[in-house]
Amino acid sequence: MTVLQIKNVSKSFGSLTANDDISLTLNKGEVLALLGENGAGKTTLMNILFGHYVADSGTIEIHGKKLPPGATDAAIAAGVGMVHQHFTLADNLTVLDNIILGTQPLTSWRIDTHQARQRLTHLATEYGIHIDPDKLVADLSVGERQRVEIIKVLYRDARILILDEPTAVLTPQETDHLFETLGTMVERGLSIIFISHKLHEILRISHRVTVLRRGKVVGEIVTKEADRDILAEMMIGHKVTRPRVEHLAPGDPVIRLENITLAGMQGHKTLLDDVSLTVNAREIVGLAGVAGNGQAALGALLSGLRAPTTGSVFFKEKKMRRFASREFIKMGVARIPEDRHTMGVVGDMTLWENIINENLREKPLWRFGFLINFKACRDFAAKLIQNFDIRCKNMEMPTSQLSGGNMQKLILARTLQNNPDFILANQPVRGLDEGAIAAVHERLLEAKRQGAGILLISEDLDELLALADKIVVIYHGKISQPLPVQTVTARDIGIMMAGHLDHAASCEEDISA
Repeated sequence: MTVLQIKNVSKSFGSLTANDDISLTLNKGEVLALLGENGAGKTTLMNILFGHYVADSGTIEIHGKKLPPGATDAAIAAGVGMVHQHFTLADNLTVLDNIILGTQPLTSWRIDTHQARQRLTHLATEYGIHIDPDKLVADLSVGERQRVEIIKVLYRDARILILDEPTAVLTPQETDHLFETLGTMVERGLSIIFISHKLHEILRISHRVTVLRRGKVVGEIVTKEADRDILAEMMIGHKVTRPRVEHLAPGDPVIRLENITLAGMQGHKTLLDDVSLTVNAREIVGLAGVAGNGQAALGALLSGLRAPTTGSVFFKEKKMRRFASREFIKMGVARIPEDRHTMGVVGDMTLWENIINENLREKPLWRFGFLINFKACRDFAAKLIQNFDIRCKNMEMPTSQLSGGNMQKLILARTLQNNPDFILANQPVRGLDEGAIAAVHERLLEAKRQGAGILLISEDLDELLALADKIVVIYHGKISQPLPVQTVTARDIGIMMAGHLDHAASCEEDISA
């Protein structure tokens, strides 16, 4: 039974065609995976379905009835629910308050919390989503927050659920629990549109896969007839090969942290707690952890943005005394920031301006100590645009108009062209497609072969296990002992990500045995 039909939907933003005559269907009790490169049109299409955008042409039907365009309330009333990648919960309210928020008319004098609690308990039991209704959202884990988001849309009688990158910040165990919940939902007749860049998850959870490329539907396949290579080739348009990892003999230490403590601002909790860590030349150390456990603080410390409260940072065995980004760059530190949009580039500046901004005071870009050599700057940028295959209209365009993958290539070009000794790679492929991921990984591995030491901070365990030589786990500002990647499993990492850092000791015992 067909529950959703999207017919010939097109949407343009100026000269950019985001959706081009897209048609697809969703059946009752089915998981449809929506797959595509960054900029393929997935998010635009879902925003049209949920009423955030109005299509230029085409129609949407739910249970055979046309959905009014641009009406989120109509979409919700028709049974559409959307769980965004970034949660939309009020931390200072309880689970129950978050769930019933917005469900009562403004003219209502009182909220029947007793009835709401009964309904919440029924839904939690029916779908196996166990959550304390009286607990503050601020006190919930990331996995628990996602359960609240899901039960929130179920409370509104959703029968079609849109999940956008739902496992981006979950541990493997939390992902398993989510998939069990989704399986129960499908058994009870709910239909799911599942958006993810993780091909192994799509192969595990979906029934069909629809692939978008440059705003068009370019293919559809039954999941049981697909594999990772087939999906990647459909998405990119050509065969994608992930780079091969070589475990090289490590060199001397390039970064060493010794008993680092970093206090939060204005007396808030400690962000880093007695952290000691060494990254050697020709080595990638992977840092795993659920978001919010101190990764941002560690990134700020190693970028020169924060000074430690106690402890010492050594760069090539020289103790760092000045903590400033410019000083770290001069020493040979390259930074790939967590958020490329707000910290990696200045969106309103042109491509060439963003490319040269960390090298501007170097010859020949800077003349006589105070003049910019504009021709040299543009020539320098043009060379890097070509070498790093940054796909753009021209170097004078605003950087904000680049796709996520090309923006990340720009950051790599700027940071790697000086052959740095140490690279802080913080979520370097977050939100990128298979082709862009392969390109970024190859650049990092080449830098490692050239002698760089790399700290790879990622919430994607597949990425860490594929690239790293050693794995450490961070939890509430504490870091585990490093473990060789050949002797640790995703399950081991997941256990430590949940707070059991001492599990590293049992892994070491298994190794010695």
